Amino acid sequence: TKGVKDASGLYEVERRAYNAARPGFSIAELQISPTQKVPWHYHNNVHDTFYVLEGTIRVFLQQPKEEVRLSRGQTFSVPPRRPHLVTNAGETSATFLVLQGIGDYDFVPLT
Repeated sequence: TKGVKDASGLYEVERRAYNAARPGFSIAELQISPTQKVPWHYHNNVHDTFYVLEGTIRVFLQQPKEEVRLSRGQTFSVPPRRPHLVTNAGETSATFLVLQGIGDYDFVPLT
């Protein structure tokens, strides 16, 4: 399945900043409110590694089903082609880094 190169129009976040963008690698900083989420998706080539700066997030995964709760300073990596969803697990905004690489980035929404 073909994904999109820029997913910023597919879901709303409080803030999005790119700290490093190089061919095959990027670091995005996302801030989401308690009601926002990054919808179900996967990437064909890249790992998504989450690192929480503030607050708490939950990463839901498929194949197999799993749920990971991350708080400040914790990290978790999702391998290519594994569907995942990210939600805010707390009462306040959550800020986290998403390290994406190494390879061509795409965002394939699950329908």
